[in-house]
Amino acid sequence: MKAAQRAAWPRSLACAIVSAILSHGVVFAQAPPSQAAPVTLTIDEAVRQALEHNLTLVAERYSVPVAQARIAAAQLRPNPVLTVTGMLPDSTVFQENISPREAFVRGDFIFEGGGKRERRVDVAEAAKSVVDVQLLNTMRTVVLDVQSAFVDCVLAEENVALARESRNALDALVQVNTERVRTGDLSQVELTRSRLAALQFQNDVRQQEARLSVARHRLGNLLGRRDGAGIQVSGDLRRDQNPLDLDAVSRLATERRPDLQALRRDQARSAADIRLQIAQGKIDYTLSGEFHRQEQATPANQNTGNLYGISLSVPLPIFNRNQGEIARARQEEQQSEARVRALEAQISTEVQSAFETYTAARDVVTTIESQMLEQARDVRTTTEYSYRRGEASFIELLDAVRAFNDTMQSYNDARAEYARSLYAIESISGAPLPAQAAQENP
Repeated sequence: MKAAQRAAWPRSLACAIVSAILSHGVVFAQAPPSQAAPVTLTIDEAVRQALEHNLTLVAERYSVPVAQARIAAAQLRPNPVLTVTGMLPDSTVFQENISPREAFVRGDFIFEGGGKRERRVDVAEAAKSVVDVQLLNTMRTVVLDVQSAFVDCVLAEENVALARESRNALDALVQVNTERVRTGDLSQVELTRSRLAALQFQNDVRQQEARLSVARHRLGNLLGRRDGAGIQVSGDLRRDQNPLDLDAVSRLATERRPDLQALRRDQARSAADIRLQIAQGKIDYTLSGEFHRQEQATPANQNTGNLYGISLSVPLPIFNRNQGEIARARQEEQQSEARVRALEAQISTEVQSAFETYTAARDVVTTIESQMLEQARDVRTTTEYSYRRGEASFIELLDAVRAFNDTMQSYNDARAEYARSLYAIESISGAPLPAQAAQENP
C-alpha cells in the first residue's frame, strides 16, 4: 500500500504542476493587452529618433537661437536721448517781471569710441560658434548613449533566449525523469534535484527578463519616450572585421572632437573679449543739440526769442579705464588655453583606454569562438546523452549545462563589449570609423 502511494505521488505532483501552468496560461491568454503593439527599431532608426526627440537635445537646441539673439543685440547702436522741458514762472515772478517763459528741447547722441559695436559683434559671433559645436558634442554623447543602450537591449535579449533555452531543456528533463521514476528506473531524489535545478533556471529567466525590461526603459528614455516597454530591437551586435589604427583614431580625435573644437573656439572668443574690453576702456563722445524758446513774462511787452546751442561731452578716463575687465578677459584667455591642453591630454587618454578595451574584447571574442564554444557545446550534448543512458550523474549534467551557459554568457558579454568599444572609439574620435566592414552574425 505504501509502495503504491509512493508511486502515485510523483504523478499527482506532476498533474498539479501541469494544471497550475495551464491555469496560468489561461489567465495570461484572457488578460486584455495593456500596452500598444511593440515598435521594432534598428540601431540607425533608434539614433535617428533620439536626434529628433531626445529631451536633452530639445533643450540644447534652444542655445542656438539664444546666441543668435545675442548677436542681434550686439549689433545695436546706443539710442539717442530726447529731452523736453517747459518752465512757467509763478505769480511772484510775473509781478516782478523777472523771468520769462521758456521751452527747452535737447537731443543727445553717443558716438562710441574704440569700435565697441564691432567688438561686441565679434564676441557674440564667437560665442555662437561655440554654441554650435557644443550642440554637436551633445548630439555625439546622446548618440553614444543610444548605441550603448541598444547594445544592452540586444545583449539582454540574447541572455533571455539563453536562459529560456536552458530552462526548457531542464523542464523536458524533469518530464523524462518523472516518467523514469514512475517506471522505477530513477530514484525520487534524482527527480527532486532536476526539479530544483529547473526552478533555479526559471529564476534566472526572470532575472534576465528584468534586465531586458530595464534596458528597454533606458533606451526609451533616450529616444524621448515615456515608456520603453513597447520597444524591441532588431539587428546583430556590431562586428567590424578591419583592424583599427591607433594613430589614425588619435588624429581624428584631435581634429574633429566637437568638445575640443568648442574649447578652441572659446579660446578665440576670449581673445575677442579682450579686444572688446580694451575698446570699452576708450572714451565715448556725446554730441548734444539744444533749442530754447523764450517769451516775455508781461502781457504789455510780449517778445519772443529763440536760442540755439550745441555741445560736446567727453568723459575724462582718469580713474576707470576698464582695467579690471581687461585683466579678467586676459586671465580667461589663459584659462581657455589651459583647458584646451587639459582636454587634449584627456582625449589622448580616452583613445588609449578605448583602444585597449577594443583590443581585449576582440581577443576574447576570437578566443571563445575558436577554442571554447564548440567544446562547451559538445560537453553539454555528450553529458546529456550519457545522463539519459544512465552513464552520467545529474551533477555531471548540471555542471556541463552551467559550464555551457557560462561560456555563452561570457561570449555574449564579450561581443557586447566589443560592439560598445567600436561605438566608443567612433564617439571619441568624433567621426565614423573608416572602411567599416560588414557585420557578421557568428
